[in-house]
Amino acid sequence: MTSMSTKTLPERGGTHEQGTAGSERSAGRRHSGLRSAARGRQARAAWALAAPFLALFLAFMLLPVVWSLLMGLTDTKSADLRTPLNVSFVGLDNYVRLFEDPQFFTALRNTAVFVLVALPLTLAAGLAAAVALDRGIRRFRAVFRVGFYLPVITSIVAVAVVWKTLLEPRAGLANLVLGWFGIDGPAWLADTRFALPVMIVMAVWRNLGTVMIIMLAGLQSVPQSLMEAAELDGAGPWQRFWRVTFPLLRPALLLTAVTTGIGYLQFFDEPFVMTDGGPLDSTLSATLYAYKQFGNGNYEMASAAGYVIFVLIVALTVLQFRVLRDKD
Repeated sequence: MTSMSTKTLPERGGTHEQGTAGSERSAGRRHSGLRSAARGRQARAAWALAAPFLALFLAFMLLPVVWSLLMGLTDTKSADLRTPLNVSFVGLDNYVRLFEDPQFFTALRNTAVFVLVALPLTLAAGLAAAVALDRGIRRFRAVFRVGFYLPVITSIVAVAVVWKTLLEPRAGLANLVLGWFGIDGPAWLADTRFALPVMIVMAVWRNLGTVMIIMLAGLQSVPQSLMEAAELDGAGPWQRFWRVTFPLLRPALLLTAVTTGIGYLQFFDEPFVMTDGGPLDSTLSATLYAYKQFGNGNYEMASAAGYVIFVLIVALTVLQFRVLRDKD
């Protein structure tokens, strides 16, 4: 009897352990199911919160981008809006016509001159202003910061109207000041020699504040210990700036070069408000060309021009990243 009872005790204990393990597994499955249900509720809530943005993005961003790409491959005119299914697929013919148009080449040339001249000048002027505020100007520093940055937050249309008024041939302040010195001022915006340079100067003046703020933040992040070590090694002010400070400003320089370059490739408001592309297309930009094509009902040419500008923006950005990115 004793031996039989001793044999049955482990069996009862094993049964108890198996029951405990089974209950733990079932509890684990319940917890896992609860976690899955909670994650499902969170996912549904996230999609519900993101749904308004996604709907707006699809309706006003993605759909227009895809539709404009398709229009650039068809013969869509303004008259085809009521019957969009009657348009014909023409492939790359619109791009061929675009590059056969002398006016488009003029617009590309003006845009290239604007970018190649205004971009370096803006970066140099913004960096010079940042260095002056960081080391040179001690009093009224906040006033100078506001003064440099104020044109950035001012409406470009308002700025263009003010500059157009200042450059009036007869009543403008610029020619009035030149008259004090016996100089007969030109018709700035009606002369093909001066119209585009005037817009370059205005763009540099308006945008150097953004570059200044970013460069100033970069200058203030340079460790002072590096400057002191370079000074102890006998480096002069220019050597310290060029060998120590400037390499550390590469991220800030890259950011400002990319954002400013993208903006300058799309410059539109200045010629639209001040000259309408004249005189003799000397201020016609690529974006203004696309706008005029759209206004004339040539939707296919406007779309093709827009995608050419997009390719130029990508190419300039890639070039800037290759040249200005940190080599390390």
